[in-house]
Formats: sequence, structure tokens, C-alpha cells
Amino acid sequence: MSFEIPKSSREKLKKKLNFIYDKKTTAEFYPRLEEFIIDFAEKHPDLREQEQDAARLTEKDSVVICYGDHIQSEGEAPLQTLNEFFKNYLKESISTIHLLPFFPYSSDDGFAVIDYKKVNPELGDWSDIEALKQNFSLMFDAVINHISAESEWFKKFKEQEGKYANYFIEADPEKDYSEVTRPRAKPLLTEVETAAGEKYVWTTFSPDQIDLNFKETEVLLEIIDVLLFYAAQGAEIIRLDAIAYLWKEMGTSCIHLPETHKVIQLFKEIFKLAAPTTLILTETNVPHEENISYFGRGVDEADMVYNFTLPPLVLYSFLEEDASKLTEWAASLEELEAANYYFNFLASHDGVGLRPVEGILNENQIEDVVKKVKAKGGLVSYKTNSDGSKSPYEINVSYVDAVRDQENEIELQVKQFMASQAIMLALQGVPGIYLHSLLGSENYQQGVEESGENRRINREKLDRDRLLSELNEQGSFRKQVFDSYRELLKLRQENKAFAPDSPQKILDLNQKVFAVQRGEAEQRITALTNVSAETVELELKADLFKAENGSLLRDIITEEDYKIENDSLKLKLTPYQNRWLKARG
Repeated sequence: MSFEIPKSSREKLKKKLNFIYDKKTTAEFYPRLEEFIIDFAEKHPDLREQEQDAARLTEKDSVVICYGDHIQSEGEAPLQTLNEFFKNYLKESISTIHLLPFFPYSSDDGFAVIDYKKVNPELGDWSDIEALKQNFSLMFDAVINHISAESEWFKKFKEQEGKYANYFIEADPEKDYSEVTRPRAKPLLTEVETAAGEKYVWTTFSPDQIDLNFKETEVLLEIIDVLLFYAAQGAEIIRLDAIAYLWKEMGTSCIHLPETHKVIQLFKEIFKLAAPTTLILTETNVPHEENISYFGRGVDEADMVYNFTLPPLVLYSFLEEDASKLTEWAASLEELEAANYYFNFLASHDGVGLRPVEGILNENQIEDVVKKVKAKGGLVSYKTNSDGSKSPYEINVSYVDAVRDQENEIELQVKQFMASQAIMLALQGVPGIYLHSLLGSENYQQGVEESGENRRINREKLDRDRLLSELNEQGSFRKQVFDSYRELLKLRQENKAFAPDSPQKILDLNQKVFAVQRGEAEQRITALTNVSAETVELELKADLFKAENGSLLRDIITEEDYKIENDSLKLKLTPYQNRWLKARG
């Protein structure tokens, strides 16, 4: 049966295109776009015949973030090694693997993509991606703000070959770019030699990462082709990397521009037609209000946004042994529309961004975090401000080393770190867990020394045999973290209170305790985390649990029972202890 685009969808697509481009350009381009969508939909009926489900993400969903070669074994394709490890050790604990860019690349550990549609042969091939898909859902990266200087597109640009002469953003180095938001302390423009002479091109992130020109409809169509290709290859979630910088306009900040939002909305409308269950996740490392603007109005833009404020604020809570700032912020979070989700994470392949706590922590508090993390072996990356000054942009550190105090006994170090992770797992949204956090990895100083790149501190490649040996070593830090993490993930899967859209209520009980209630009635769980090295005594009113005297609450982590007496529940939280309290049925 042939596929037709409904009239209402055609009107939405044209309206968005008319906003991005002029009416003449839209009139010329739209027939090509419609033909492309129809052709894809007819070739992939399996994708379009799946129905959208507003509640398709459940308490069983959690994502592990990793590189394709994070775990290696000599003589074996890294993607195969990764698949075997995940299948043997994590199939019962997680649902989804976020594979960081696994394409051929020239720099930035994968984020300077040479070819969007090829698997880096050093990792494996598309059959290895298919094998992963047999056991896990997959998230792919769409690195579409820029492409590698070694890509065929840019080589053809330098030759000024046909349409490729317009694929990149040319700029005059004599103009004033002081208003442009700069995420890196590197030059905004890069000089290149072309067949038409010397030109300057826009390079937001590095001279090897050339920004694409989305004012050119040929570029837009190329990227739509890439996104739908990813959906066809099994990507159930597509992460739009650095998407906030997509559209450039002189005289503006060149971040969060209205055209950028409209382009994402266009992607969403196309996915609704051709791959309706594919979700869009936007990566925008900015303050919270700017970040959530990518949900759009209702559910017309991103399905998920990174909860970027969480990593630095949780870290601050443990470094200061004070959860009050975290509690205040979490209580202020707005209720999301159905089918919109926070992607909660604490660590990733990048560092801990500091911009998201602007307005929550003052400069002295941010500087205190930076100072304490540097004392633990962490590093700091800086951004260039409009006045030419530099300020901390992100902390580069293993989240393990950022949180734990290595002077403590190993068991207490494990409790410190796992307390931070339990907060993330309990909050409303979908948890995203960096593989190195799951494995309890520490700072990789050697990687920084060898590469000169701060971010390598958190990107160590692990030998499989050595890793398995450490995971089997009784009492080792790595084993204790890994086992504890998997247990928490299984508990999370077993309780509907932790569904991404389950109700959430933040409780202000004690400055050293972060507390959140999830779910309703018999499903309700009260999650308590002591962020300090002190034992905290709490007396909680029975009303908090909607319970009567004599009622029992079970800590599902320790399986201990507590009775409500005299209209209250008294309990202690030892240093860095987590309790997930649920009414005993």
C-alpha cells in the first residue's frame, strides 16, 4: 500500500519551512522533502506502522552511556566485546545502550565525524550494531552541528564542487563576533584554502569541526536522510549533539535561535510520519530555563532533554554535605507534559558542566567546587566570554573521584558514591549512567598526559580480562560499586513508582538529607539520601506516608521494616545511607 502524508502534516511541515526559509525557497524545496519522506516510509513500513505510545518509557528503562571501544579484547572487534560484556552482566539491569559516535572520525574522540553512515572499522561494522540491538534498545548520536574537516563534504567544499560550495558557513574575519556565545576557548573562524581562494569558515568547537550551513536546503535534506537512516538502523533514541548552536545569524548570540527550534520541530514532525517511535533527545549544556525550552510547546519538539543542572548540584551537595540547594532546585522543577522526559545523568564522556548552576550557586560557591575537585585530581576547562575573559566551563573528573573521599575506608567510599547515584535513580525521568560510573572507575591521568586533552580523564579504554578480574575481586572498590549499582537498578525496575512519568514530590526534611516521594497509594516510595558523613536522625509524620499507627514501611534496599508509632516514624540515616521506604503490603 502506498503511503501518503496527511493534509494536516503537510501544512505543519510547510509552516515550519516557511519560518526557517522564505516562501519561494519553501515552495521549491517542499516537493523534494515530501517525495523523500514518502520514499523512506514505503521502504520501511515496519517503522511507520509502530504506534506512538506516550507511556512507552517505564521504570524498566535506563540507559548506559559508552564508547564502542570502552571495553577491549585483543583480536576481537570492540563492539563484539562490548556486546558480550553487556549481555553477560547487564541484560537484567538496563534497557538501553547509548553508543557515543561510532563512525569514522578525525578528532574529539568521535565528535568530528568523517562519514555519518559508516561504522568505524576499528570498532566493527553494522552487523555488530545489529547484534547489540538483539539484546538492548539503542541510542545513537547525531553530530549534526558540524562535520570533520576530513569529510568528503568538506573536501568537495574546498574544491568548490557544485552544491558542496554552499554546505559550510563562510564568514568575514573583520566583523564583530563578540555577541556570539562561545563554548570553547578556541577561534570561532578557521582559514582554509579553496579552489576559489582563501576563505574563513565557522568552527564553533575546533578547526577540525566545520559547522554545517543549514540555511542551505541541500544540507537540511542530507541531515534528514542521516536521521532517518539511524532510525532504520535501530536507533530508538537519537541524541542531537550540540544542537543549540545549529543556526547562525550575525548580530545575535547564535545559540537557541528560533530557527534552531523550528528545525528540531521539523525533525519531530518527520519522525511522526516515518518513524513514530523514535525519540529525540537534545544535548544543550546551558542553564535550566534555556535547556527545557527544547521541549517546545506541548510535545512538538524534543521528547527528552538532558537534566544538566543535576550533575554539578549533586556534586556540590556531597562536597558541602548540604542538600538544601539541591532540594530547593528540585522542588522548583515544573511538571512536564505527558511524553516529555528528563534525561537524568551525573557523569558522561564530557565533564561536569558549570553553566547550568548559574543563578543557583554564586561565583564563590562554584569556585569552591572547582577548588575541591582540583584537590582530588580533577581538571577544569574554560570558555571565552564576550569581554575576552575566561571562566570555568566544566570540571573534568571521574564522578567517582569527585564525590568520594579516598581517606575513608573502601566501604564508606562506595557508600558515598552510590548515595550520589541513588539520588539520580530516584528522580522523575530516565536515568543515564556513564559506563565508568557503573564500573567505579577513577581518574585516568595517563590519558590526559598522553593526549593533552582534559576530557580524557574520564574516557579510559578498559582491557576486558583485567576488568573482569577486578569485578571478581572480593572487596574491591570496582566490584562493590558494580554490584551495588546493579541491585539498585533491579529494585528500580521492580517498582512502578520509578516510572519516568510517575508523580514526584520533593521533601524538605533536613539540610543533610535529600528526600523525594515517587508514585501514589500502595506504589509510593519515599527515597531518602544522607549526603553527609554524619548520622542523621529523622522523625517523620505519619501523614507523610498517608499511613496510620501500626503501619509498616519497608526499606526495599535493606529489607528492614519500620513501624509507625505515635503518629510518626523515627529512623536513622548513617553516613551516606540511602533508604527507599515503601508501605508493607
